[in-house]
Amino acid sequence: MEAQLLSIVLALSFAIPTLYFLVLHNLLSKQQPRNLPHGTMGWPICGETLTLLKPHRSNSMGTFLQQHCSRYGKVFKSHLFGSPAIVSCDNELNMFILQNEGKLFQASYPKAMHGILGNFSLLVVSRDLHKKLRNVVVSFTGSSKSTPAFLALVENLSISKIDSWAGCKEIPFCKEVREFALNLIVKQLLSIEPGEPQAFKILEDFRTYMKGFISLPVYIPGTPYANAVKARARLSSTVREIIKEREKGSVDEVLIREGDFLDVILSKGGLMDEEIVSIVLDILLGGYETTATLISLIVYFLGHSPIAFQTLKEEHQAIRKIKKDGEPLNWEDYQKMDFTSNVIYEAMRCGNVVKFVHRKALKDVKFKEYWIPSGWKVLPMFTGAHMDPSLHDNPSEFNPWRWTDKAMSKKVMPFGGGPRLCPGAELAKVEISFFLHHLVLNYRWKTKADDFPVAYPYVEFTRGLLLEIERNTDDTWK
Repeated sequence: MEAQLLSIVLALSFAIPTLYFLVLHNLLSKQQPRNLPHGTMGWPICGETLTLLKPHRSNSMGTFLQQHCSRYGKVFKSHLFGSPAIVSCDNELNMFILQNEGKLFQASYPKAMHGILGNFSLLVVSRDLHKKLRNVVVSFTGSSKSTPAFLALVENLSISKIDSWAGCKEIPFCKEVREFALNLIVKQLLSIEPGEPQAFKILEDFRTYMKGFISLPVYIPGTPYANAVKARARLSSTVREIIKEREKGSVDEVLIREGDFLDVILSKGGLMDEEIVSIVLDILLGGYETTATLISLIVYFLGHSPIAFQTLKEEHQAIRKIKKDGEPLNWEDYQKMDFTSNVIYEAMRCGNVVKFVHRKALKDVKFKEYWIPSGWKVLPMFTGAHMDPSLHDNPSEFNPWRWTDKAMSKKVMPFGGGPRLCPGAELAKVEISFFLHHLVLNYRWKTKADDFPVAYPYVEFTRGLLLEIERNTDDTWK
């Protein structure tokens, strides 16, 4: 009897999802135009989401994209994140999607992500609200990137972090550079010093917050996702407390702080507290995770490219030679770091810091021979363009020299485009360039053989990027 019941239960557990999938597939098939891109809708309910998110080396397309592009072409249909979807590994289509933000497409992140990002995040909002909040960020980042105060802050924190490794033979680089990036952005945004208790509190909450980005979005107490939602609530509370203190403060206190980012936001007026909190958390997210990840990728790739390392070192030696002992870097020095810029661009391309973004079609869209149905999810895959041999010679090779000729007709900048282009990109580039200046002039390093960047879907390192380090000398690194 028990065996019969078990057989019936197993049969139903298989039959019901299968029936659901067949009905869904039939309905979708009837609604689909004939010239919809080829592809498969995958398993019932979950589609092909789990296959897409399967970990793989970040400097590759991964098995999912490789197999689908080989079988269906650079543009194909699928069922991802609970929705029928068009996946694009075609750079031309990707740029078309990004540049038609608000007209033909809009941001459409899974609802579960809203619990972590909040309803006013720049990643979630669109149209006039996105423009308003973005303008606040741009007004600060654009004006502060070349100020002596900002440049001095970046250099001092870079020197402090690098000097702390004196006498070390091995360092957990990802951990170290994340602390550097968060200390920098917290000081810049909120005027909180690295050693203050509030800085430690923000760091711990932010670590918990970030873990939720690469976890199953199920709100069950104790899961990374649930912990991340709670961590965001604590971070929001911390920022609100700082806002209340600022509103009670005097003009003299603002002058002492030299007008940090929060002061700029508060001076604008017309923003709700929740909008201000979301802007601050967005900048923390971008300034912390993206900057730290990109520095880690650069160090990883340089560790496997001694010629690129030496070329970078020579560029920074040339800058240092014309400066007095102890003289700080300035904006003119930054503008001379041409090869450094090439290294940053190439690490972004090879490492695929952002693998893809979520968009949705607002209406039926025709692009070349394809139709993209209204309401379907659209995923521009930056990895596809970054690893496309028709756009980049030997795409899996780390080659900063490929960015030297700015006029190359096949050039594809590795950070998308459109109105959602990161407003803090130039600020992050300054931070990375100054950090690299002091790093390559002081240290050489080796990475562990089994330590490499993995896309999951954000870049992680298998062991946290443990580095064997040694102070620079004139001798050959053995």
